[in-house]
Amino acid sequence: MHTTIIDCQTLRRQLANPNWLLLDCRFNLADVSYGERAYAAGHIPGACYLHLDHDLSSPVTPESGRHPLPEVEKLAAKLVSLGLNADTQVVAYDDCGGAMAVRAWWLLRWLGHEAVAVLDGGFPEWMQQQGMLETVMPTVRQSGNFQPRPQAGFIVEARQLRDSSEWLVVDARAPERFRGELEPIDPIAGTIPGAVNRPLTDNLCNGLFKPAEQLRAEWGCILHGIDPGRVAHMCGSGVTACHNQLALEIAGITGTRLYSGSWSEWIRDPGRPVYKQTSAKK
Repeated sequence: MHTTIIDCQTLRRQLANPNWLLLDCRFNLADVSYGERAYAAGHIPGACYLHLDHDLSSPVTPESGRHPLPEVEKLAAKLVSLGLNADTQVVAYDDCGGAMAVRAWWLLRWLGHEAVAVLDGGFPEWMQQQGMLETVMPTVRQSGNFQPRPQAGFIVEARQLRDSSEWLVVDARAPERFRGELEPIDPIAGTIPGAVNRPLTDNLCNGLFKPAEQLRAEWGCILHGIDPGRVAHMCGSGVTACHNQLALEIAGITGTRLYSGSWSEWIRDPGRPVYKQTSAKK
């Protein structure tokens, strides 16, 4: 069972395995139809496409962030329609270092499905290794038997982060967004007071996840021995934050949580404090 990442060679050997489910999660925040076009132009054989906005998120509300968690039953029904069984091995991939595929990885784990991994290097690595592509839609499978069991201890709420100093909040956004110098997406720049920055790109080297030992050492300098259950991951909308959690899982550090609303939800309430390094320096 693969539960973190999987390499292209292993996936290639399992393409014909009927109990493996491959999910194409390519997406671009600036061009929301990009992923569907890319999938139609060529995808790994047998892969099914999941859209970040339509399949892996629920509609935005006045109180939510930009990518609220999907409704459990709706997501489960979608996965079952793709053939997901209780023992199916799922592999998710994208073309941006896992930044989008980690959303599917986290959601499946949250629903109680352990056998899910991200394709290390994703679509670019598959192409680099001259992997096969197809443009046809995958054969319709028999509906699966998966039953969702949402797991406790996966999520932390905004109120907990505001009312408690016991959390270490790790922000996966680029440094300039974390510092409040630049905000290309959300209306307010900055971060949650007390948060630390670990850009998701720091988990990668040449498009692949760094070795477990290296990730463990690097993250050790951030966590300083804190209980993983008190670590909350955030980003702009709760999607790419999962990349840091996956990196920790690869390193053997388990039990951290996701602030799924992240920055785009945090700033919906003007009463929540905002920190900008640029302001602090003035």
